[in-house]
Amino acid sequence: MKRTEMLQEVRKMRFEEIYGGWTERHLTQEEAARVLGVCSRTFRRCINRYEEDGLEGLKDKRLTQASFRRAPVDEVLSLTGQYKSRYSGWNVKHFYSWYSRDGGKRSYTWVKNTLQSKGLVSKGKKKGAHRKRREPSPLTGMMLHQDGSRHEWVEGKKWDLIITMDDATNEHYSMFFVEEEGTESSFKGIKEVISKRGLFSSLYTDRGSHYWHTPEAGGKVDKNNPTQFGRAMRYLGIDMIPAYSPEARGRSERAFGTHQGRLPKELAYHGITDMDEANRYLTEVYMPAHNAEFMHPALEQGTAFIKWMGTNLDDILCEQHERTVSSDNCVSFEGKTLQIPRDEYRCNYIRVKVRVHLYTDRSMAIFHGPRKLAEYDPEGQLKGREKEKTAVQSQSRHISSRSGKALRATPSAPFLLNQKADKSFATKADKSIC
Repeated sequence: MKRTEMLQEVRKMRFEEIYGGWTERHLTQEEAARVLGVCSRTFRRCINRYEEDGLEGLKDKRLTQASFRRAPVDEVLSLTGQYKSRYSGWNVKHFYSWYSRDGGKRSYTWVKNTLQSKGLVSKGKKKGAHRKRREPSPLTGMMLHQDGSRHEWVEGKKWDLIITMDDATNEHYSMFFVEEEGTESSFKGIKEVISKRGLFSSLYTDRGSHYWHTPEAGGKVDKNNPTQFGRAMRYLGIDMIPAYSPEARGRSERAFGTHQGRLPKELAYHGITDMDEANRYLTEVYMPAHNAEFMHPALEQGTAFIKWMGTNLDDILCEQHERTVSSDNCVSFEGKTLQIPRDEYRCNYIRVKVRVHLYTDRSMAIFHGPRKLAEYDPEGQLKGREKEKTAVQSQSRHISSRSGKALRATPSAPFLLNQKADKSFATKADKSIC
């Protein structure tokens, strides 16, 4: 029984009781009306209807009449048919966003109630205990969240979705799929944010091994022993904040709940099964639409982003490893042998400590202090420019070597240059030499 029908039955029982008191002259009309919560005129009307039709006369006729605002049956059938044929399994909020884009005029509540009444969607679970909500950051760029979620985004394929979002506005600055979350994916997300917006103040993450070193499982992180990612953030002046529970990352967890409900259905709707195509769809379609729907203005005007004015960002957002050069001017790194080419600064780099940079595209470079000695492709081979440079240097050394031999073969040449004008002497000198 609906609440309105139940209240109507209660009013009928109360009226019978009060009506009996009035007929026995225990109550006046004014007193009886006050007990029922109506005016005396309404009480007299109820008396007339009760004496004519009994309890049936007390029924509220508005409950038995159809509202003039009720949607036509054809519109209801069209909505349910559209959901069954093209959007089956979508949650109501996701479906309503597409319904609105296609020109739908009904309210979200009407769409939800219609789908629930037809059994197409189930009612949500009751919310848990009340918790105090942390206020978002007042300015954009004050705090960013970065997290990854492993899910079957495409049928039969599990990928990791990496997002970087703003705590102040819920705006997503970076979204992409990778095979597995790690240091490279974290660097990629941060690079996209800094390139587009600039440096930010702090980053809120979980305690993943690529973010933090945790001496004890489930314990506190070691802030004095940074990971490769932590070293880069410290260099950029970005403060890292660890989260110790999923509830602490509520904003990013709720965002992933939305993405897991919507994104697989949209990818399936467009027939996307390849990761490159899915990443392109994220950048060009899904992320702009998501930001337009879920982004809200910050509490205060302004921004905490600072435009990036530094040098090459790739040499900061990369893995850096120290190595010692072997006697053949080679460096061993991850099973590859990196040959250091000749240069004009040193004769060799034997036993010298150098720094190997491993970039997000798996290419590499060797540094000696601030100087880059060489660049390598993911296979460990010198890149084309470095090969050309090495060939030119070898050719110049070969030419200078030949010139030196020619000068050493004619020791009288410097003396002849200082003589003023005696060709005969020069000729005799040539004959004597020969």
